[in-house]
Formats: sequence, C-alpha cells, structure tokens
Amino acid sequence: MPFWKTTPLAEMSPTQWESLCDGCGKCCLNKIIDDETEVLYYTNVACELLAHQQGSCKDYEHRFTKVPGCTKVSMDNIAELTWLPKSCAYRRLYLGRDLPHWHPLITGSKQAMQAAGNSVNGRVISEQRVKYLEDHIVLWPLKDVD
Repeated sequence: MPFWKTTPLAEMSPTQWESLCDGCGKCCLNKIIDDETEVLYYTNVACELLAHQQGSCKDYEHRFTKVPGCTKVSMDNIAELTWLPKSCAYRRLYLGRDLPHWHPLITGSKQAMQAAGNSVNGRVISEQRVKYLEDHIVLWPLKDVD
C-alpha cells in the first residue's frame, strides 16, 4: 500500500509530506476574493518566482523570504486554506479523498498531470506584467479530474 493510504497526514515525514505536492503550480496563482460575496476567483497571473513552463518555484528554499505572502501548507493550516484547488493532494487527502489518477506519485512523472490539464505549465503570465488582476480571471484552475 502506498504511504498516503496508510499514513495519516499528521504522521507523515517531511519527505512524504513534500512528495504529495504534484507541482501543478495552481497555489502560486494570484487569487481574488470578492469582498461582498466572498467568492474566490483564480487568475492566470503567477507569482514572480513561478517557473511558468515547469510549474515549479524558481527558489523554493527561499520563497518565504522573497515572497512574504507565500503560504506554507502544513497540518496546522490545511483546514483554513480553502483557496487550495480541489485537485490539490493536500486538500484531497485532508478531505478523505485519494490522489487523482494523474498524480506524479502514481504515474511517476508530471506528464499525465499536464495532459489532464491540471498544471499551470504554459498557461500563466508573471504578476510583474499585469496591471489589473480582474482582467485575468480564469476557470481552468478549478478543474478537478480524477
């Protein structure tokens, strides 16, 4: 049995925890929350540290220093991170779901994730090039394909 089926999130080693991240990059997208309705909107505007073609952080080790608003996903805050996409492995496991069939831990690479449309790979622009986030609202990050 794979570790994510036998080990509760709270008991995972740091290596196991980190390996759950599929590297989709959706959590690195700028989001808008409507002040009146509290509806969450994703944009195709990515953090300045996101490598757009790879969907990974250019400086993962120092991301919290370089981007003070970057959020570390942990057992202490997973319940509060309602903005994580439904496809996120941390969110899925926290909610009692399994990893999707395209997850790199299952397939061995990111290719299936990209083919399923669950990656920011080639779909985003840098926040340094954007004036109004509202002009960049997209729906594809909400996709949750098993």
